[in-house]
Amino acid sequence: EKPLAPQPRNMIENSMFEEEPDVVDLAKESPSYPIDTDDVVYEPRSSRLLVRGLGENDLDEDEEDYESSARLLGMSFMNRSSNQRSAASSYIRQHYSGSCSMPSTKTMVVGVVVLVLVASMLMVLYFLLGCNFTTAGCQKTNSTMDSIYPNSTNGELFPWADLRLPCSVHPVHYNITLHPDLTIMTFQGSVSILVQVLNETKNIVLHSSDMNIIKATFDGKEVHFLEYKPWQQIAFKFPEDLKKGQYVLNITYTANLSSSYDGFYNSSYVDTNGIKRVLAATQFEPLAARKAFPCFDEPAFKSTFTIKMTRESKYISLSNMPKVITTDLKNGLEEDEFEKSVNMSTYLVAFIVADFISVSKNVSKTKVSVYAVPDKKEQVQYALDTACKLLEFYNSFFKNEYPLSKLDLVAIPDFLAGAMENWGLITFRETTLLVGSNSSAIDKQLVTSVIAHELAHQWFGNLVTMQWWNDLWLNEGFATYMQYISIESVFPGLDIFLNVRFKALAKDALNSSHPVSTVVSTPEQVEEMFDSVSYEKGASILLMLNATLTDGEFQKGVTQYLQKYKLSNTKSENLWNSLSQVRTIFNKQNLSVSEMMNTWTVHKGFPLVTVKRSGTQVTLTQEHFLLNAENSTDDSSLWHIPLTYVSDKCSVLNQVKWLKFNVRSDGFYIVHYDEEGWKDLIGALKEDMNVLSCKDRAALINNIFALSRSGKVSFRQVLNLMDYIRNENETAPVTEALFQLGQIYRLLDKRSELDLASRMTVSATSFDHFGSLMENQSWDLETSVSKMTLRSALLEMACSLNIRNCTTQAKHLFDQWFTSNKTSQIPSDLMRTVFKVAAQTDEGWGKLLDMYKHSINDPEKHKTLEALASTQDVWKIIWILQKSLDGSEIQTQEFPLVINTICKSFAGYLYAWDFVKENWDKITQKFSVGSFAIQSIIMSATSQFSTKTHLVEAQNFFSSLGTKGSQMRIVQEAIETIKLNMRWMENNLNTLQSWL
Repeated sequence: EKPLAPQPRNMIENSMFEEEPDVVDLAKESPSYPIDTDDVVYEPRSSRLLVRGLGENDLDEDEEDYESSARLLGMSFMNRSSNQRSAASSYIRQHYSGSCSMPSTKTMVVGVVVLVLVASMLMVLYFLLGCNFTTAGCQKTNSTMDSIYPNSTNGELFPWADLRLPCSVHPVHYNITLHPDLTIMTFQGSVSILVQVLNETKNIVLHSSDMNIIKATFDGKEVHFLEYKPWQQIAFKFPEDLKKGQYVLNITYTANLSSSYDGFYNSSYVDTNGIKRVLAATQFEPLAARKAFPCFDEPAFKSTFTIKMTRESKYISLSNMPKVITTDLKNGLEEDEFEKSVNMSTYLVAFIVADFISVSKNVSKTKVSVYAVPDKKEQVQYALDTACKLLEFYNSFFKNEYPLSKLDLVAIPDFLAGAMENWGLITFRETTLLVGSNSSAIDKQLVTSVIAHELAHQWFGNLVTMQWWNDLWLNEGFATYMQYISIESVFPGLDIFLNVRFKALAKDALNSSHPVSTVVSTPEQVEEMFDSVSYEKGASILLMLNATLTDGEFQKGVTQYLQKYKLSNTKSENLWNSLSQVRTIFNKQNLSVSEMMNTWTVHKGFPLVTVKRSGTQVTLTQEHFLLNAENSTDDSSLWHIPLTYVSDKCSVLNQVKWLKFNVRSDGFYIVHYDEEGWKDLIGALKEDMNVLSCKDRAALINNIFALSRSGKVSFRQVLNLMDYIRNENETAPVTEALFQLGQIYRLLDKRSELDLASRMTVSATSFDHFGSLMENQSWDLETSVSKMTLRSALLEMACSLNIRNCTTQAKHLFDQWFTSNKTSQIPSDLMRTVFKVAAQTDEGWGKLLDMYKHSINDPEKHKTLEALASTQDVWKIIWILQKSLDGSEIQTQEFPLVINTICKSFAGYLYAWDFVKENWDKITQKFSVGSFAIQSIIMSATSQFSTKTHLVEAQNFFSSLGTKGSQMRIVQEAIETIKLNMRWMENNLNTLQSWL
């Protein structure tokens, strides 16, 4: 039986109510100020509310500021089935100042929170496995719990039956001693854990993975242990209950340094003299501390740590805390001991053994240092200066000073993640920390952004940590939001946060998305939480909340939250409660921060707000926006939506020509208008595009393409809006239009609709809109980040489509640069475009490969690799796929990037897909199932499929994976995306034929 698609909550056509709709008539009087709550008679009868008479009083033209027209519309969206309505409207008093004020944002919508009861899997196991089945059915239950316990490695019953550890025992302090051997890539370790027994128990259960445990003692007596490898758990059983109190558990063990990118892993690089150098580093988030030392490896089991590291004298060692003493152990070995740490989670512990150099500077009571390999000592200064400025900013903003006496930022040559926020020892990819002398402002922007994110984590994640991975967004959403807040002053001309919101909306419009805070049980589910919902959507709803609160309330609430919960663990509700203390209610309906924000965190997706206007009446409705409502698992929830709007008039006027909702796209929702509404907006843009800000223009482009993909507007309507783009020259709308049109072009290209794709590049209504912009772009050095972003997007698109004189100019720049031994500069923001053009010839590709092997400039090296992977030569494509997976000539950390780049071209995308299928086992040995790297690989390989053949092929492959990935959420997303592509092509190919 096929589930019904969710129905729009349309308040206009709601047949469940026979009474007249609630009406606020603004035309009865001629107020010279926004309507006051006390002037409204609100009768709780139906489920819709109209606003009439958008004002009567014109203002002088000088006062007609479009942005200042953003006024809060007092509208309440009600559940159809709701039988209770507040007797007060949701208006909030606004005082007229005599001139246009800045846009205000207030809570508008009353929603219904639907509680869903989910049965515990453990209880299901208990009742099923505890039943003795006979031919007569289930007659009786077992008197013991033995049947639910798994078998440990030696065949004995393991005394625990849950992926989560029991709460009866908590760690208090770890003494960890390690000795890595970087010649044979193994390490010896011992850990002494002071534990607190909170409830009497016969068992201590903790985590351990891939270790050879030699000996274990408990309070000085040797004890036997059991291991259950599938859950990476070990257990110690005792004949009698352990009484409440503190005990010491000692474990001695050996292990191999990991050959993947988690745990305590080995890394290597080749220096400028051609000598291979080795090092050992850690990456514990989310579940890999257990691969370095036995531990209670869950965020809530916070503890203190003392670490000792034995190393060869030619290396240095680093850890979270400052070094206390170094002891000479003779035979070329030394032991470093580090200070006792603050209370923290295991995933934040870190240590490194390497041959690094550093530079340092003091900020307040903290010594800030940046470490890198000796060959790159000239590339660390920018990171040091940036980190110091940002640390000062956060110390001031949070009013809680960074608590450690040192902060190290370390560039690791072989590192999968962009960076990791280990407390006091932040690790980075070299490309996200190091800045060369020829690096552009865009390269510096990337480094600044990543440093800002990781430093924000020192408070959100480290000082205050989520209780469990279901609330990962408290770490990542906050860090993402704060990184943009902190760098606003550094790059004021570029709103990179707008693209972040668009990315999150695209992900969250899929039925395969998930709530910001969702159920997490298995290790794969934990890995999958590291996605754009936790990061970008989490950041976006915080932006929306900050815009809704009055000045300073958000910062004050966050400060109180950090102060109250420092060094402990929290849930989402703790944050909302802290913010509620500074903002008790939003309106007379007594809507709290918690009530508002729960509608954005406990339900997946976001709302579509539909605006319908009839004369002076405006009706707003909301529904869950899905690109494909078929087979939806939507629970038909409503959101509390902070609404803003802007019009062509400064006040509420009868003569309003157009309305645009969601000013600056601060709200996490998209907006649809009736036919006249779109017509009025498009007409206004064609007449003078500056009536809307560049952010609002970019949002209109983003929204209408999403609406077209969902089938709510025709593609012809998209084309009508895109007509205005010929006059556009601002970065945000141009890059969004290029991105959206580029997606369509690649779909046509991959379907072998080569004639259509070719016609699209020269059509007067598509890329040719940007022709004059492309021709006017300079190839010289540029300093403005916004201008660099615009021209690099335009020229990369132009060269990839072989239009204008782009490729000729790029070839000329490359030849000039190469023959001058790099003294004739290529602007760094154009380097990728120039290199990609050069890579299309055998000679150019060979030169780039040689450069890649020997370059120590990381931004340049990164762009060189992208160029190498953009080749159309099949043999080169196969070679680069193989070399990036085995790590022989291209670091394996770059494999997701290689897949992504190859899949953009017609020549390579099927080879990449076949390579992924044929090498899946090897890939999942390198990258954890569910990890961000795996997510990227799957979506890169499949997101441009749009045929039934490819759909069936993808379904068959993913179904065959079993425990190696078939249940991943990203697999559902991939299949859903292919179906959406198919539907869009089926519905719009004829339109494209006539359009082009």
